[in-house]
Amino acid sequence: MFEKIFGLSKNGTTVRTELVAGLTTFMTMAYILAVNPNILAAAGIPKGGVFMATAVAAVVGTLLMAFLSNYPFVLAPGMGLNAFFAFGVVIGMGYSWQFALLTVFVEGLIFLALSLTPVREGIFNSIPMSLKRAVAAGIGLFICFIALQTAKIVVKDDATFVALVNFNHVDFHTHGVTALLALVGTLLTGVMLVKKWKGAILLGIFVTWALGMLAQASGIYVPDPAKGFFSTYPSFTIGDVANSFKEFGSTIGAVFKSESWTHTVKGEVVGSGWSLVKSLDFFVVMFAFFFMDLFDTLGTLIGVSLKGGFLDKNGRLPRISGALCADSIATSVGAVLGTSTTTTYVESASGVAVGGKTGLTAVTAAALFALAILFAPIFLAIPGFATTPALIIVGYMMISSCADIEWHDAGEAVPAFLSITAMPFTYSISDSIMFGVISYTVINALAGNFRRIHWIMYVLTAIFIAKYALM
Repeated sequence: MFEKIFGLSKNGTTVRTELVAGLTTFMTMAYILAVNPNILAAAGIPKGGVFMATAVAAVVGTLLMAFLSNYPFVLAPGMGLNAFFAFGVVIGMGYSWQFALLTVFVEGLIFLALSLTPVREGIFNSIPMSLKRAVAAGIGLFICFIALQTAKIVVKDDATFVALVNFNHVDFHTHGVTALLALVGTLLTGVMLVKKWKGAILLGIFVTWALGMLAQASGIYVPDPAKGFFSTYPSFTIGDVANSFKEFGSTIGAVFKSESWTHTVKGEVVGSGWSLVKSLDFFVVMFAFFFMDLFDTLGTLIGVSLKGGFLDKNGRLPRISGALCADSIATSVGAVLGTSTTTTYVESASGVAVGGKTGLTAVTAAALFALAILFAPIFLAIPGFATTPALIIVGYMMISSCADIEWHDAGEAVPAFLSITAMPFTYSISDSIMFGVISYTVINALAGNFRRIHWIMYVLTAIFIAKYALM
């Protein structure tokens, strides 16, 4: 059955490989089930409802990706987009979370309309291969940087912005031991790769998690939830699961309740209902979500597809329309369920790195997100430091894309370098693409290399410059 649906032999993979790949991807991004409810709860959305919406949106979006495109990409509510939703639109601008969900819902529909036309595919295809390779490499650095921060190996520093953790100046029983376990797990995963062990990345997650459990059992690691250090042991609380289902009833469909659409300034309601939809701010907020969603998605598709060998000789992604439609439909569905923008995850690269090549990888991850609804305590117990080794190793695998950039050609190499470095330094996939596109167009145009620039690149450059000028 799987062979007929996903063409496993044609794609050079097996059921076992796809299942392991799906489990690996899920393990590296299961954190969203814990993080997204905490972020959106700050905007006033019931935490239990957000948990349910997050899991269901991930299931729906990922299944759509599997059956519309047959790619191993996994979707879930996006990080960064959820923070903009909560702290930018709701808390910062004063809009109710129901109204913010409406802008996400409409943005998804516009995204879908464009996905059914050649526009989004045209944008993808117009980006030169040097920038596509750069985006893949940049995502490798970005993933690694996120992982180092998650394990608190890299910390904030007033003088240099970021710095390596000083084990002598932190509580070893919390911060210190988790950072150390992440480093040990990374070394062990590296050894397993050298030994060519199958499933080394996934095994690295489980080994690091097991070491964390042993550290907690021996008293070396002492959980401190107030500081973000949680128990490594699952704790089944049926009441919490039941409460999540109850709160889900207040988030699902809330986007359509116009009486809850409000705009508050300094504690006073200054607008409500359909009048807000006619306001300029509605289009500004919607465009902001659209812009971030569009280029985050394209960046992820470029990076993961290049690493997985899914791009053809011309740098194009076959069946991209299905992938883009899945992403856009998932965004609108997620808004109806009660969560911020659902998008394709860069952590999909972890599944691709262990051999995932078809939609069966995505179906596996979707099934695990569904199980997470009932077995949330198990999945939420996966500590961030346990997934750090996997993400660092995936980063190493993706940075290899740099080798194929034509470094002798400054017209290709300088924009590629700017795109690579911009991603971790700006903490944004979309900004990385914009840096690359603007520099590629300007440098080559001023140098007289007009033929190498696709006309869409000129349009994108003008739009990106205008965005930075008006932001």
